[in-house]
Amino acid sequence: MDEKKIDIKVDEAVAVGQYANVAAIRHSREEFIFDFAFLFPDHPAGKLIARLILSPAHAKRFLGALTSNIQGYEASYGPLPSAETPPVGFVH
Repeated sequence: MDEKKIDIKVDEAVAVGQYANVAAIRHSREEFIFDFAFLFPDHPAGKLIARLILSPAHAKRFLGALTSNIQGYEASYGPLPSAETPPVGFVH
């Protein structure tokens, strides 16, 4: 099957990216909601950086792509530490 090339325009502010140290994932029958936030050190408040809403099928494709990328990262740089006790809250 031929791959289609998609031209995606990116605003400079989006291309710079955002840093998040907290993530929360919620779902309903129709969608998965991914919230990414930055929690300020030694401060009780944080700031929501981005919210992505994906269909369940797209969330599963995202999981596959993330898994593949982590495996590639570990093949290049060595294993990542266990994710069982994250230093900052990742909520699911």
